[in-house]
Amino acid sequence: MNTKTKTMIYLSILALLDMIIPIPFTALVLIYVVLEKPAWFENLVTEIYS
Repeated sequence: MNTKTKTMIYLSILALLDMIIPIPFTALVLIYVVLEKPAWFENLVTEIYS
């Protein structure tokens, strides 16, 4: 499966969770990425834009 497809599926699942459960999962993931700068996120961005 393509990386862009996987990313869109994961974001869609997070969006559905945000609609069903009133806890902003997407915002929590964004805060984690901004504060911790995990290596998997950099690899994902590099793979998407390469």
